Amino acid sequence: MAKTTGEMEKKETQNMITIYLDGKEVEVPQGVSVLEACQMEGIHIPTLCYFEGLSPWGGCRICLVEIEGQPNLAASCVTPVREGMKIRTTSKKVREARRANLELLLSNHPLDCQLCDRNGSCELQDLAYQFGVREIHFKGERKTYEVDNSSPSVKRDAERCILCGRCVRTCREVQTVCAIDYANRSFETFISPSLGLPLGESVCVNCGQCILACPTGALSEVSHVDQVWDAIEDPEKFVVLQTAPAIRVSIGEPFGLPPGTISTGKMVAAFRRLGFDRIFDTNFSADLTIIEEGTEFINRVKQGGKLPLITSCSPGWIKFMEHFYPDLMDNVSTCKSPQQMFGAVAKTYYAQKLGIDPQDMIVVSIMPCTAKKFECQREEMSASGCQDVDFSLTTREAARMLKEKGIDLKEMPDEDFDDPLGISTGAAAVFGATGGVMEAALRSVYELLTGKTLEKLDFYPVRGIEGVKEATVEVDGMEVKVAVAHSLSNARQVLDWVRSGEAQYHFIEIMACPGGCIGGGGQPIPTNLENRMKRIEAIYQVDQSLPLRKSHENPAVKQLYKEFLGEPNGEKAHHLLHTHYLAREKM
Repeated sequence: MAKTTGEMEKKETQNMITIYLDGKEVEVPQGVSVLEACQMEGIHIPTLCYFEGLSPWGGCRICLVEIEGQPNLAASCVTPVREGMKIRTTSKKVREARRANLELLLSNHPLDCQLCDRNGSCELQDLAYQFGVREIHFKGERKTYEVDNSSPSVKRDAERCILCGRCVRTCREVQTVCAIDYANRSFETFISPSLGLPLGESVCVNCGQCILACPTGALSEVSHVDQVWDAIEDPEKFVVLQTAPAIRVSIGEPFGLPPGTISTGKMVAAFRRLGFDRIFDTNFSADLTIIEEGTEFINRVKQGGKLPLITSCSPGWIKFMEHFYPDLMDNVSTCKSPQQMFGAVAKTYYAQKLGIDPQDMIVVSIMPCTAKKFECQREEMSASGCQDVDFSLTTREAARMLKEKGIDLKEMPDEDFDDPLGISTGAAAVFGATGGVMEAALRSVYELLTGKTLEKLDFYPVRGIEGVKEATVEVDGMEVKVAVAHSLSNARQVLDWVRSGEAQYHFIEIMACPGGCIGGGGQPIPTNLENRMKRIEAIYQVDQSLPLRKSHENPAVKQLYKEFLGEPNGEKAHHLLHTHYLAREKM
């Protein structure tokens, strides 16, 4: 069809070009890939190595398309569109090539899907079903590997790896840790930490973002499910559960609820039916964290202490700092994370209230984070005289336990957390989103410093999904410069600015995972940008709905200080609620 002069000028201004998708003429932005052009037009192209937010690679050859005038099929994820390009996405040649490539992947893959952690959520399994693969025509040698269980957080099963490289690119591009990469060549290729070390001896920070990126069961969390079942069924043990802020907006997803559904009451009821003796809320200790961290910040400002103060709630970020930025260790808050504060309080203050020996109390956490498994096993996390938190379950593990017991979360009534460690504020709820710890801290620090009531509680400049956010907040005549970073690539950028003196801040929040805890490595799959945004929106809805929205107004936290801890940052609080860090090798 001929274009008018006006249409051509408009197309040129917008840098649009004309292509033909399966015979249909469409206009798409110049520079996009064929895959992106198809997605814009609602045409589904199967992929395996392609992943949102990562550089395209074109290695799996599942996204092949036929382009008129080219003798070979092209990988659509790495092929840019050009003016007049004619593309066929479902020709017989394309379908047969995709199916053959799938069979080649399956020929070197275990065919025991029912035994795999990703059964039912495996992309390779889904594609095999979609393309009707019922027989493997390629017979030959298969590579075998031992499962790597050396990490406290992430399990590697290399036999299930399809070499798509999504984990490698996630670790390199999103987290800049580079703990894993390709080794060897050709049929001997596999993915490994440096020097062939076990993952547990590498610079891996246990964030689990590689698990979210993996399309198969090659990477998964180290499961604590069996240990938790054993504890629940042991009549000699008093088993306490704590649930992280981000869980209430994601636990419904494995049960068919939309991402961002607030399921707090149903979650409590469901977990109570698993057999836990008490259901408490990590939000309680998030409020406690703000009191300790806010007081620490105030003391550093007044006494000329080391600034900027950097938050310490994310164990993936802490291990990253220990490997790559040990020179900034003194800038990091000595406060334990809310998970660990809760365990220390539960096995001392609460155990004393009940007259229970801490050795007979088991503290279980449900976290959106795989690094929490590593954190609770750190030697220094035993202020109660024993391991403060015994087991940490991911959101996925918790959902599996509910399903094993035949509990459908959707059908549960709404029930309340137990007292007193189940009382919390809206400030604690926003911990689950990037910027949330900063916002919660600012709400309390302002009032604690000025003695005045903060009229506007919403600090919008620190909210949002931008990788690095900066803001200046006036507190009692002082301009407090703050920064927020999520994902370790953005954290690295901010920390390099601090190292070089390029940027001057008073307070920095860092979360290891994209979007903060709502995008943690233990969250339901898929965890993509769309789902992260819906979970973040829900987190702020929780905050708005609560009668108390400032951590220092939590009555249970006030009572804890009055009855047990004494003053914030006091001797007893330091013993139970604060920690130290160690420089680690960077290999």
